[in-house]
Amino acid sequence: MEYELVIGLEVHAELSTKSKIYCTCTTEFGGEPNTHCCPICTGMPGVLPVLNKKVIEYAVKAGLATGCEIADFSKQDRKNYFYPDLPKAYQTSQYDLPLCKNGHIDIEVDNVPKRIGITRIHIEEDAGKLMHDEWDTGSLVDYNRCGVPLIEIVSEPDIRSAEEAKAYLENLKAILEYIEVSDCKMQEGSLRADVNLSVRPKGQKEFGTRTEMKNLNSFRSIVRAIEAEKERQIREIESGGKVIQETRRWDDNKGISYAMRSKEEAHDYRYFPEPDLVPIVVDDDWKSEIEKSLPELPETRKKRYVSDFGLPPYDAGILTSSKFLADFFEKAVSKGSNSKTVSNWIMGDLMRILKEKEMEAADIPFPAEYFAKLIGLVDKGTINGTIAKKVLLKIFETGKDPETIVKEEGLEVVSDEGALVSIVKNILESNPQSITDYKSGKEKAFGFLVGQAMRATKGKADPQLINKLLKEELDKA
Repeated sequence: MEYELVIGLEVHAELSTKSKIYCTCTTEFGGEPNTHCCPICTGMPGVLPVLNKKVIEYAVKAGLATGCEIADFSKQDRKNYFYPDLPKAYQTSQYDLPLCKNGHIDIEVDNVPKRIGITRIHIEEDAGKLMHDEWDTGSLVDYNRCGVPLIEIVSEPDIRSAEEAKAYLENLKAILEYIEVSDCKMQEGSLRADVNLSVRPKGQKEFGTRTEMKNLNSFRSIVRAIEAEKERQIREIESGGKVIQETRRWDDNKGISYAMRSKEEAHDYRYFPEPDLVPIVVDDDWKSEIEKSLPELPETRKKRYVSDFGLPPYDAGILTSSKFLADFFEKAVSKGSNSKTVSNWIMGDLMRILKEKEMEAADIPFPAEYFAKLIGLVDKGTINGTIAKKVLLKIFETGKDPETIVKEEGLEVVSDEGALVSIVKNILESNPQSITDYKSGKEKAFGFLVGQAMRATKGKADPQLINKLLKEELDKA
């Protein structure tokens, strides 16, 4: 029997406000445990929360950027649930009146476009962090993250594959970065997703029983978790068992998930309006002001790169998938470099180095001006492409200007014909068999001789000039 996946995602994004949602404590990541907290964010008796206005602004911004309707009137609610790392034992969230609803994100998988609905976006506070002793002698808690503002973005169950889930998350991450409401650093927990997943026989309209996998914080682990849970549910059904509605924990090292607890429904949380906070009113003037502050979004920027820079849609899609990468590209082009050349260098060598060093685009340790200078050195013939690749790696390692690196290490192209002719003659004298092979029509022999000449000049010769001189000398031979 063929089965179909049904997936809905709940994405939690920490907002980049300077202070927490209900107090003035810093939201800065890290710090000594329990140094970024106070009686308000740790929920001590007798304290009162005050809502950070910037949190509403950022949530509305996210809603507008994803095509949501913005509520004129909303409120906050208490979600009663025992959080061992949230001392007051309830979370302040939103239940029936969220700030944003009925939005969407457009994706494309295998050149097939699709629209994924967004049910709602609401605000809430984050919990602290538990640290479990590896010898099981106890747990410690760090309350620094308590009260850091979150938006929760809940999708419709429109996703049908791990690839679609990944595309949705990549596009959502790009939008949040573009509008600068979250740094989306998954490795720091700023962006994480809960996956609600069920399977059903193809053609069946009713959904199957879903499970939820909590707090996945990398695209790789999300894809792996979806594939593994799909197979687990199919095995359970085909062996005559029944899928249980439950919350599961994904172990990325072992590649398996295991049950944590039965899945709660909304009534299990016993929501009621938060009595210590006033309702939230977003009038038309404020909404209009926030809307005007929205920047050019990824999809619009992608279309502009195709029309204005003449880039293929694939290239434009890669470049605009990261705001930092797109800004880096445009700054390099603004320095006079050819847009397609800049795109090729970014998508080729720059992306390769980032991958090897396990770095994000935002971690590039030098300005786009240096990148433009490097391309300029190649265009002028000061260095060749092979040397340029080595210089790019040196810029990553030292942060130095490429012109300085080329001068300090004597990497300029050797273009003195007299010196190169002498090198070519020595190569031919040392390889008489290659001359014979070339004369008998073996093209590989010519490639070998070019390689020998480039090696003799430590890669600094102009390859076209070497080709020309070799052919001239071989014709004389």
